[in-house]
Amino acid sequence: MQLGIYSFGETDPRATHDPAVAAKRLRELVEEIELADQVGLDVFGVGEHHRADYAVSSPAVVLAAAAARTHRIILTSAVTVLSSDDPVRVFQDFATLDALSNGRAEITAGRGSFIESYPLFGQDLHDYNELFAEKLELLLTLRDAEFITWKGKHRASIDNRGVYPRPVQRPLPVWIAVGGTPQSVVRAGTLGVPLALAIIGGAPERFVPFVELYRESLERAGHDASVGKVSINSHGFIADSDAQAVELALPPYLETMGRIGRERGWPPPTRRQFDAERALSGALLVGAPQQVIDKILYEHELFRHDRMLIQFTLGPMQHADVMRCIELYGSVVAPAVRTALNVAPSQDRSKG
Repeated sequence: MQLGIYSFGETDPRATHDPAVAAKRLRELVEEIELADQVGLDVFGVGEHHRADYAVSSPAVVLAAAAARTHRIILTSAVTVLSSDDPVRVFQDFATLDALSNGRAEITAGRGSFIESYPLFGQDLHDYNELFAEKLELLLTLRDAEFITWKGKHRASIDNRGVYPRPVQRPLPVWIAVGGTPQSVVRAGTLGVPLALAIIGGAPERFVPFVELYRESLERAGHDASVGKVSINSHGFIADSDAQAVELALPPYLETMGRIGRERGWPPPTRRQFDAERALSGALLVGAPQQVIDKILYEHELFRHDRMLIQFTLGPMQHADVMRCIELYGSVVAPAVRTALNVAPSQDRSKG
C-alpha cells in the first residue's frame, strides 16, 4: 500500500487578503513535499480551491516546483476540479509535470467540494453532473490518443488535433475522486479508473459497500482487477504523543469544520465528536505514531486499499509542527505499516 499526504495550502482566514500569507504558505508547502520525499513517503497530493482561505488554485504549478526538488515521490492533484476546467489544458499541464518529474505525475479528477470555481470560469451549476461526465470523457480520450476528434455540449469540438506534450507515462494515471455517492463509484468502476474515496467523518466501516460496489462495477465492465486501485483519503495528524497530537490538531479542526459548517448549515463540531472520530472506528487519524499505525492497518482490513493519503493541515498550523508530523509519518509510521503488510516504498525515478 502506498502512503502519502494531501494538502490544499490552507491559510489563516483572518489574513486572507495579505498576499505575503499565501506566498509564505506556498513556499512551506513545497518544503513539506520535499521532506515527504526525503523520509520515503510514496505520494503527495495538492488540491485546488478558488477562495481566499486556501493558497492553491493551480496544483500543477505547485507540483512542478516540487518536482525540481524531489526524486521519487508521486505528485498528484487532490483534486483537479475538472468540471470547471478545460480538459485539454489539464492534460497538458500534467503531461508537462510528468516530463519534469520523469514520470511521477498523476491527476485526481473530481467535481470539487466547493462551488466557487463554477461561476469564476463561467460554468452553470445546473450542469454540475453533466459537466463532469463530459469533461472526464474528454480527459480520458486525450490520455489515450495523440490525435483526437471529439464533440461535446459544453466545450468546442476538436477535429483531428494533436495534443502535446505527451506524458512520459503511458498512460498518464487518472483517478476519480468521490465523496460517497453510488453513481460516482459505479462510474469509476465502469470506466476502469482508480477510485479515491474521501472519508472525513463517521465510521469508515460504512464506506465498505462503496468499495465493494466499485469492484463489482469493474468486474461487470470486464476490466482487469489490476486497474481497480482504491485510495482512502482522510484527515489526521501525528505527534510524539497522543496528547500533543490532540493539542495541535483540535483547534484547527474545530475552527475549520465550524467555519465550513456555518457556510453549509452543518452543526458546529465539538470536542466530544473529535474524540469519537479519533477512536479506532472513527475517521480521524490523530495521535502518536502507534495509534495512527493501528488505524491505517484497521482500515486496510476493511478496504484492502492500495493507497492511504492523510490531510495533516486541515486548517493553518505551525510549519515546524507539520514538518515533525511528516517526519514521524515517514520514519516511524510508514515503515511499520509496510512491514505489517509486506510492501516496499516507491522507487527513485529521478534518473531515466
